[in-house]
Amino acid sequence: MKTDKNTIIGFVLLGILFIAFFWYNNKMAQSAIDHENKVKDSLAKVEASKITPEIKAKAIEDSVKRDSTNKILKEGNFTGSANGSEKIETIETDVLKINFTNKGGRIQTVSLKKYNSYDSTPVVLGTANDKLGYNINTGNNAVANTNDLYFQLKSNQKNTDGSQTIIYELADSAGRNIQHIFTIAPNTYMIDWKVSLTAANQLLNDGNLNISWQTQTTQHEKSAEYERVQMSNICFLENKEFDYIMNKTEHTFEKPTNWMSVVQQFFNTTLVAENNFNSGNVKWEKHTTDTTKILANVQANFQIKIATAATNTIPLKMYFGPNDYNILKKQAPEMDRIVNLGRDMYSFVRPINQYIIMPVFNFFSSFIGNYGWVILLLTLFIRLITAPLTYSSYLSGAKMKVLRPELDALKKKIGENDKQAFAMEQMKLFREAGVNPLGGCIPALLQIPIFFALFSFFNSNIALRGENFLWAKDLSSYDDVISWGTNIWLVGNHISLFNITAVITSFLISIYNMGNTPTQDNPALKYMPYIFPFVLFFVFNKMPAALTWYYTVSNLVTLILQFIIQKYIIDHDKILAKIEAKRSNPKKQSKWQERYTQMVENQKKIQEMKNKTKK
Repeated sequence: MKTDKNTIIGFVLLGILFIAFFWYNNKMAQSAIDHENKVKDSLAKVEASKITPEIKAKAIEDSVKRDSTNKILKEGNFTGSANGSEKIETIETDVLKINFTNKGGRIQTVSLKKYNSYDSTPVVLGTANDKLGYNINTGNNAVANTNDLYFQLKSNQKNTDGSQTIIYELADSAGRNIQHIFTIAPNTYMIDWKVSLTAANQLLNDGNLNISWQTQTTQHEKSAEYERVQMSNICFLENKEFDYIMNKTEHTFEKPTNWMSVVQQFFNTTLVAENNFNSGNVKWEKHTTDTTKILANVQANFQIKIATAATNTIPLKMYFGPNDYNILKKQAPEMDRIVNLGRDMYSFVRPINQYIIMPVFNFFSSFIGNYGWVILLLTLFIRLITAPLTYSSYLSGAKMKVLRPELDALKKKIGENDKQAFAMEQMKLFREAGVNPLGGCIPALLQIPIFFALFSFFNSNIALRGENFLWAKDLSSYDDVISWGTNIWLVGNHISLFNITAVITSFLISIYNMGNTPTQDNPALKYMPYIFPFVLFFVFNKMPAALTWYYTVSNLVTLILQFIIQKYIIDHDKILAKIEAKRSNPKKQSKWQERYTQMVENQKKIQEMKNKTKK
C-alpha cells in the first residue's frame, strides 16, 4: 500500500514538473517573440522617420499614375469608361426601393418596403461590396470586367403599363455597344434584366458570356446563429430538378441551370437565366461567429453560350424578395421549393404541408387576425382528425390499467430474477385478455410525421414573422423571457417560456401514462418517459415560439382528453368483463406471438442450462 502511495505521489510530482516546464518554456518563447516584435517596431519607426513628406507625396502620385495607366489600358476603345464617379439612381415601387449604380450598370442594393429586420430597420438585400458582371474585350488586346467600368445612364422612364425602365449604356467609337436594360413592374419582386450586345462576336471570346456574381448575406432575424447555420442555403434548378447545398461549400453546375438562389431564413436573392446557364459553379462560406452581421459570402460563376451574330440579347431576371410560397410559385419553375416544407429524408412531409397544414392554416388566418389563435385552431383540427387512433390508444391504456393488479401479482409470484418467465406469462396474459401492449404507441408514431411537417412549416412560414402572441414578440423566433449575454452549452443565451410550458406538459403526460402502465424493472424503460421531456428542453429552446406553442396546446389537449376518456367515457368494469369473456374463448396465437413465445422459451432454456453449468 505504501509503495502504491509513493508511486502516485511520484507521478503527481512528475506531472507538476512537466506542467511547470512547459509553462516556463512557453513564457520564455513568448518573451522572445515580444522582444523581436519590439525590435522590428523600432526599426520600422526609424525607417519611417527617414521618409520625408515629399517622398510620401511622390509615392502617392506614382501610385495614382500607375493605377490610371492600368485603367486606361483596360478600357481600350471604351474611352473614359475606366475613370469616373459613381452615381446612384433610385427607383421605387409599392414593394421595392432599388438603388442602381452606373459602375457596372447594375443593381447595387434593394430595400423591401413591407419588411423590417430584427432591429426595426428595413430589410436590405445586397451590399455595397456586391458585384455582378462579365468580362469583355475592350480592344488593343485588353480585357475588362463590366464591374470596373462606368456606364452612361441612357434613359430612365415610366411606361404606359405602369412599369419603369432604366437603361445603362457602354459604347465605343467603333460601333460596339453594351446596354443593360432593367424593367421594374409594379407590385412585384422580380426585376427583368436584358443584356444587349452589339458586335457580340468582338466583345466576347468564342461566344461565351462568363458572368461572375459576388454577394453577401446579412442578418435580418433575431438569432444570427440560427439564421446562418440552420436556415441559410443555396438553392438551384439544374436540369429541371430542384436541388440545394447547405453543409457543402461548393457545387459545380454541369447541366443546364435555370436559376440559382442565395437563401436566408425568410428572404432570398435569385439570378434567373430564361434560356438557362450552360455551366457554372458556386462557392460559399458561412461566417462562423456572431461578431458581425454578415452571414455568408457567395461567389458564383456562370457561362451562357450565345450565337455568334453581331447583335445579341441575353434575357435575365433577378428576384429580391420574401420566401413566400405563393409568391415564389409564380416566379420561375420550382422556385416555391425554396420554402423548406420538407427535404431529403423528410421530403415525405412536404405533401402533408402542401395539402393539409397550409390550406387549413390559411383558412383559419383568413378570418382570425392573431396567428397564436390560428395555431391553436390548427392544433385542434389536427387532434380532431387523429381522434379515432387516439381513442384506440386510450382504450388500450385503459385495458393495461385494468390488468395492472394481475401483472403485479404475477411478478410477485414468479419473482424478480426470472424475467424470461415473467415476460412469457405477461404475453400469455395479454393474449388471453385481447390486449395489444403496443396499442398506445400508435398516436406517438403518428405524431412523428406531423411534428416534422410542423417543424418545417413554422420555420419557413414568413406569415409568422414579427407576429406577437401573449408574451412572444415574434412567433417565428424563440420567446426569450429570460436572456443573458453569454452562450451556455446546449442552452444558449436565453430561456423560452413556451419551451418551458411544452416541457412541463410533456412531463405531466409522462407521469399520467406511467400510472396506467405496468411497472418496469428495466431502469432505461422505467425512466425513458421522463428523459424525453428533459431532452426536449434543450432541443426546443431555440425553436420558433409557434412550434413550442403548438406543442403546449397539443399536450394540454392530450391531458384533457385522457382525463375525460378515462374518467367518463371508458367503463373499466365493462372492459374487465370483456377481458374475462375473451379469456374463456379458445385462443389462437398469431405468427408474431408464436415467434415471440418461442424466443422467450429458448432464452429461458439457455438460462437454465447456464445455471446448471455454474452449479
